[in-house]
Amino acid sequence: MTATTRPRPTVKLVRCAIYTRKSTEEGLDQEFNSLDAQRDAGEAYVRSQSGEGWVALPDRYDDGGFTGGNTDRPGLRRLMADVEAGRIDCVVVYKVDRLSRSLLDFAQLMQRFEQKGVSFVSVTQQFNTASSMGRLVLNVLLSFAQFEREIVGERTRDKIAATRRKGKWGGGRPVLGYDREPGGRRLVIHPDEAERVRDIFGLYLRHGSLLPVVRELGRRGWVTKRWADATGRVTGGKPFTRTSLYQLLTNPLYAGRVRHKADVYPGEHPALVDPATFDRVQERLRQNGQQSAGPGSPDRYGALLKGLLRCGPCGAAMTPTCTTKGARTYRYYACVAGHKRGAGTCPTKPVPAGPVEGFVVDRVRAAGRDPDLLRQVVAQARHQQGERLAELAAEEKGLAADLVGLKRHLALESARFRPGDDNGEVVRRLADLHDQQRLAEDWLRRATEQTREVRAATVSEADAATALAGFDPVWAALAPAGRARVIGLLVEKVASDGASGRIAVTFRPTGITALAGELAERQQERVA
Repeated sequence: MTATTRPRPTVKLVRCAIYTRKSTEEGLDQEFNSLDAQRDAGEAYVRSQSGEGWVALPDRYDDGGFTGGNTDRPGLRRLMADVEAGRIDCVVVYKVDRLSRSLLDFAQLMQRFEQKGVSFVSVTQQFNTASSMGRLVLNVLLSFAQFEREIVGERTRDKIAATRRKGKWGGGRPVLGYDREPGGRRLVIHPDEAERVRDIFGLYLRHGSLLPVVRELGRRGWVTKRWADATGRVTGGKPFTRTSLYQLLTNPLYAGRVRHKADVYPGEHPALVDPATFDRVQERLRQNGQQSAGPGSPDRYGALLKGLLRCGPCGAAMTPTCTTKGARTYRYYACVAGHKRGAGTCPTKPVPAGPVEGFVVDRVRAAGRDPDLLRQVVAQARHQQGERLAELAAEEKGLAADLVGLKRHLALESARFRPGDDNGEVVRRLADLHDQQRLAEDWLRRATEQTREVRAATVSEADAATALAGFDPVWAALAPAGRARVIGLLVEKVASDGASGRIAVTFRPTGITALAGELAERQQERVA
């Protein structure tokens, strides 16, 4: 009887890419360096799995001198490009943190691996994401990494709070009247500026309100604190406004105190203003604030052009305000620049709200009836659209450049982190840089979305005619809040020149299309 030979089972080929990384360039010039040692360990592990069809790819994916705090690494980029192209079945690393030290980045990389059917193996930590147990071990490791990062953050916050309780200044740019002690983190008095600060507190107690003090400071030529940072960039040195004056008058540093969130502690720095004087100023500011927020608040009456009306001569916003005489209330729009720095800083006087609001409504109504004016509105809208697209393109380019710079700074700061040392300052800088990176990424995403929306909102004469022709019946049926919404939808900006009485209305291109869509929906609802 002849024995039959059973066919050998087919083993699936598993193409393994070995990724290596070292945070610093120290020792990379040696004949056998850390990257070589990591690759040897990875190749040995792959050989141990050769019975399962594992084969190490000859391509090297090395990143020497790159931080694991971000994914901006040439070796990692090549690795991910080959993963996307389907040339890799398994990624092998010496330790998990060689791939990434960021939990968010790691999760995103794992998601891309799963989408392409690529498993992930750590040689020294003995897990493989191809199995459920390997995925469980990975999640446990990442949970501990997240826990460690949060503990570091809590310790940093506790250290900052303890520093404030001891009365120590928090660092950063010093305020008017103080300088930073050379080579230290203490505040020392700047004699000339200190006298100015005392005079400013005295001026407020004498006048009793912010605006006269702002005018007096402008007359004297006094400005905010001018300061040069470590890079030589100069900030400050600007004329006082109501806002900057209020910030100065409410800063507890001048009374020899430090603030941490809602708490105030005695400071170790010398006071510039007597604490009793500082407290009198705070009480006066509170009284004035309560009076300004009383029954005569302009928001109570509604303003059709709030956020739209601008001052023609100076370009500042014009804010709604009102006065009451007897039983009658008179509404106005006043230039914010004149309101902050005094009427003499802007030639535009407060304008009555009724006439300017009526003019804007009549302008919108007329555009729907006059073909020539309609064509001008459409041309204006298309011109705005082109300008807006150019602005967004420049913004996207600038944000992309900012992100490149932030990633470079993150890499440099991450390289300064030393396990076991007091890394509080490094952690704070890294946290700030990560916040800036997330903010820049959000802005870039919004700019891209806005570009897409602006391109989609091309205005035609038919759209404009439909929207503006239906303005009257819609307007008559709306409550005041709805009318303000419609005007905000249609109008981009209203410029008022109080000296000449001229008013210019700029239409919003996307608003015309949006209103036309709303009218079409309402018409369909009535038909249905």
